Amino acid sequence: MLKYLSGVLGLDVGVDLGTANIVVYVKNEGIVINEPSTVAVRKLPRGGGLEIIAVGREAKSMAGKTPAGVEAIWPLREGVIANFDMTEELIRYCLRKAGGKSFMSHPRVVISVPAEITEVERKAVIDATLGAGASEAYVVEEPIAAALGVGLPISEPRGCMLINIGGGTSEVSVISLGGIVVTSSLRTAGKDMDSAIIAMLRQRYALYIGETTAEDVKNTIGSALPLSQELEMAVKGRDLTDGLPKVDTVSSVEVREALDPIFLRIEDMVKVALEKTPPELAKDIVDQGVVLSGGVAMMKGVAERLSRAINTPVIVAESPLFAVALGLGKVLGNLSKMKRVLMSVERGAR
Repeated sequence: MLKYLSGVLGLDVGVDLGTANIVVYVKNEGIVINEPSTVAVRKLPRGGGLEIIAVGREAKSMAGKTPAGVEAIWPLREGVIANFDMTEELIRYCLRKAGGKSFMSHPRVVISVPAEITEVERKAVIDATLGAGASEAYVVEEPIAAALGVGLPISEPRGCMLINIGGGTSEVSVISLGGIVVTSSLRTAGKDMDSAIIAMLRQRYALYIGETTAEDVKNTIGSALPLSQELEMAVKGRDLTDGLPKVDTVSSVEVREALDPIFLRIEDMVKVALEKTPPELAKDIVDQGVVLSGGVAMMKGVAERLSRAINTPVIVAESPLFAVALGLGKVLGNLSKMKRVLMSVERGAR
């Protein structure tokens, strides 16, 4: 009866569980949560256990600023679960927040996973979702969800190509007749770009910065191609030579040079996928272009650079950061008919 009422009352939830951000879509309400995938914990003095002190945006604001015994954790790495308990807490927090004052505490959840995830990694996502309070957990591949979210006609006998560059993974998929024909992925994406910026500043300026500052540099002056007017930014951190605070002015040219090897790897990934694509589907891709989604899609020049690399138009999705979540919303809107796009479903003991 609980499961029946959950579906009738529209308390079905879609979760885009990303390495950098978690986006939650509630049926009949839309996107209700967009927060960093971060959990802050405190080590307990007795027993060595951990106490959750903050989740999401509040937890991320603590990163690099915590006292001894407190740590900000990103429980997902490279698109998959690295810390099971913290991932479960993150999902539980989002389900409770999404449910608001509703008396229904065990919603049905559709959650996205990378296309090339292993069976063990997929099972971990399901177990964490059920453990967080879901009555049922449906799993859908991220490329399928993103394609639905941007409005691609994936059920037609036509080739649709989508590139998704998120925080932990970069994926390219060719979809036709409701399924993935060709897919290729890299566990290299936005977080690796942050690490590249940190390494560049250490080497060039002896300036040490944290991940949050690196992300800010990437979002502010990062680019994939030369800009008509190059940008500069004052970056604050710690001097590695004497340990004192330091400020250096960094240019978009330097940041682009640091990110270039990562973009080259992404270009190679897309080319490999195109080489494996059947010619009739390749023709469709040339005719209608490639759609780009994910947080990195918003960086200056990314779409144009990929377009040059594959000699095919690349279009940035209207809401690249929310493409997967919007696609999950479409699955929730007609769950009984959309089960063909789901990888699996598991039910909890409730």
